[in-house]
Formats: sequence, C-alpha cells, structure tokens
Amino acid sequence: MLECLTVATVAATATRHVTVGTCVLQLPLRSPAAVAKQAATVQTLSGGRFVLGVGTGSHPGEYAAAGASSAYPRRGHVLDDGIDALRAAWSTAADLSLPYRQEPAPAPVPVWIGGSSAAARRRAAARGDGWIPLFLGPDDLARGVDLLRQETAAAGRDPMAVTPAVVLPMAVGTDPATHERGTQWLARLYGIPPKAFARHLVAGSPDRCAEVVARYQEAGAEHVVVMVADDDALGHFARLIAALEPQPATRRPWHEHTEVPA
Repeated sequence: MLECLTVATVAATATRHVTVGTCVLQLPLRSPAAVAKQAATVQTLSGGRFVLGVGTGSHPGEYAAAGASSAYPRRGHVLDDGIDALRAAWSTAADLSLPYRQEPAPAPVPVWIGGSSAAARRRAAARGDGWIPLFLGPDDLARGVDLLRQETAAAGRDPMAVTPAVVLPMAVGTDPATHERGTQWLARLYGIPPKAFARHLVAGSPDRCAEVVARYQEAGAEHVVVMVADDDALGHFARLIAALEPQPATRRPWHEHTEVPA
C-alpha cells in the first residue's frame, strides 16, 4: 500500500477535474504541522480539489510500527487536537508577522472524518466538513445521516455543514466467483479472514452494483467512494461507469460523486 499524500499529489497533478482525497489518513500517527504543510501543498497543486480524510484507525500494531504506541489509548483525543492544529496552521498562513507561518496558504482544505462509530460521527458533527464511514448498509447510513444532522445542529453549526459520504467496497463482474475473489482480496489487504467482509462487499453485475450505488445516494450519501476489491481497479470502474451513465436527469453525473480513494 502506497503512502496516501504522495499518491494524492501524483493524482492531483495528473488530473484536472476529479476530487482527490485521503481515505483516510491516521492523523495520530503523524505530526499535524507536517500534515498541514503537505495538505496545503496538495491543495495548491490540485487547484482546490483536495479533501483531507482523517481518522484514528483501530489497530495498536500500526501505532507501534509508527512509534506512537503511547497515543493509541487516547487516539480520539489526539485526533481532535490534531484537527484543531491543522486548522490553526492554515488560519495563520497569511499572517506575515509570523516567522514560521504556513506556506503555501491553501484554499480551505475540507477535513472529512472517517469511521462508522457514533464517536466518529459526533466528531464530524463538531469538527468536520464531511463524514465518511465504512461498512455501513444503506439503512444504517440513512439513520446515521439523520443523527449527523441533529448532532451538527446541537454543536451550534448549520445542520447541512457536514457532507455525508460512504466508502463502498465493490467487485464488478458476472463471474460467480467475483464475490469470493473480492473478499479474499480484502482479507489480504486488512489481514483478517474473508468472512469478515462477506456482507459488506458489493459484488455482481454492473447493473446491480450501479443500483446499490443509487441506494446509497438515496440514503443521503453525497459522495460514494468506490473501493475496488481487486488489483485491476480500472477494469471494474469501466464496467461500473457503463452502467452508471444512463441516469435520470435529476441525478448528478456519476463523476461528480463517485471517486477513487488515494
């Protein structure tokens, strides 16, 4: 797996219109000041098309490997402090009196909060510009979006200030083994048994996968981040796009809300 900000930079400079983002960067493993600089750079190079997705992660081994074991038990608080530090760095970028001010001064970098837990959703309501859960069904997402609106209002913010999104693991194909191959691919990625993904992976014909994307849109997802469970991501996207293009005029074009995670 490649480092996300490096890949996002390559994607940003190779494209002109698509949204580019991290899905998600575990901020407690990194220096917020360094991430602020990197994110501002990607935002500048992309012309304002970058979304910084952040989260805590849930594996202590990752924290140990990054030399941040002490942060694991309090990772939620560390993430909150890190988000505040990012925003503080960006807000002082134009202050010419500061000897070490943040440069380049970016267009506002949207910060999306990853995670399906109630704590992640509340964090998005209080601090985020977006909420991007993983492994939620359409009905669970719809309930989560309703709660997100309520919690955002309770935090004293515009209820519509936070963009609801979702990560959708997907394998597009008519081969009966498509689902099994997809769960095995995810198992290798995450290092846990394939059965853990059996009910979360969307697999099947392009039309079926497109129908599921539409269900998530109807549940409130303004962005559907398709995570292809295969090494041949472009092949799966080509099949999905062919099914998504003939949409009703009332629905936005697929490329405005279906993104490739970096």
